Amino acid sequence: SVLSRYENQITILSDYLEEFPETDEPVWILGRQHHLNTDKSKLLLDISARLWFTYRRKFSPIGGTGPSSDAGWGCMLRCGQMMLAQALICRHLGRDWQWEKHKKQPEEYHRILRCFLDRKDCCYSIHQMAQMGVGEGKSIGEWFGPNTVAQVLKKLALFDEWNSLAVYVSMDNTVVIEDIKKMCWSPAQSSGVAHSSAYLHRSALGQNKNTAGLCPGWKPLLLIIPLRLGINHINPVYIDAFKECFKMPQSLGALGGKPNNAYYFIGFLGNELIYLDPHTTQSFVDSEENGTVDDESFHCQQAPHRMKIMNLDPSVAVGFFCKEECDFDNWCSLVQKEILKQQSLRMFELVQKHPPHWPPFIPPTKPEVTTTGAELIESTDKLFELEEEFEILSV
Repeated sequence: SVLSRYENQITILSDYLEEFPETDEPVWILGRQHHLNTDKSKLLLDISARLWFTYRRKFSPIGGTGPSSDAGWGCMLRCGQMMLAQALICRHLGRDWQWEKHKKQPEEYHRILRCFLDRKDCCYSIHQMAQMGVGEGKSIGEWFGPNTVAQVLKKLALFDEWNSLAVYVSMDNTVVIEDIKKMCWSPAQSSGVAHSSAYLHRSALGQNKNTAGLCPGWKPLLLIIPLRLGINHINPVYIDAFKECFKMPQSLGALGGKPNNAYYFIGFLGNELIYLDPHTTQSFVDSEENGTVDDESFHCQQAPHRMKIMNLDPSVAVGFFCKEECDFDNWCSLVQKEILKQQSLRMFELVQKHPPHWPPFIPPTKPEVTTTGAELIESTDKLFELEEEFEILSV
């Protein structure tokens, strides 16, 4: 145990290695603006507060006989974990929550962290994500792209009753307001869907949800938009709109990087993106007997990495979190004003109504299963097959 902790500290003991340049330009981190000349320490604290998930080794083999380390293949899964963890922090602790070394943290924080530990019984563990990826056509140990990890998170969230998130992954570069509101509202507040069996089932599940502080009936929204910002390289016409995403108060950053090399992008300075890098291999960490987690290896205490935005692979996914409906309405207004304004080539579309040529939208609900892993994958695949059959019958 002592050796394991020592190994985990090797990568985080160094002081800030990659200093920010002297500049008057603001730094944007997940919807917050910082000025290097006046509040650099606050900027670094804001960055170190983000949960940092990296490669790990010496965890129990995935699927019982699979790999016991995700080094070399799990970087996009780790980035997906980081984006989701940021949503959960906003959900339970608020965007302005800060982490400090050796400071006692609330129980919600440790409960969030336990969701991501490298154990098969943790809802967003590398085990669950890798095995759920099988249903998306990815073998265990195979590299994921941004869209695949978004689909995996969408499926796993169905089994997470504590956080009770509505996960919407856009199709065809189009975000449909009507579908999101149908997904996030319970039947008591949504006209026209009260008799839907899917809605009634989710309503029954939701009776014992912990929704303190939320609008009644609204499920907090994790919105992920997979994008293609060019063919082989980013088209410069998208750069300003992409940067605007990091300015929004609902921002969860972006998943992307370079081919087979994923990063979690949390902000920008000028034309450089700021990111957390999962490509550090640390030893498996488990929770203590009292439920707390030795958490220092889950926070990057070095200055973050930066890369020129034009070096980014054009395949990315941007994420947003809307705790209440008013947050989503505000996001829609910001998109119309800042992203869709005067753009001949739009990064994505935001439409009010469900496109008539699309299949009907049916919010997914949790299957009645009590298992995880491969059986869970099979059950969710059957769920989505049933939904597709229902959509055909509805037509």
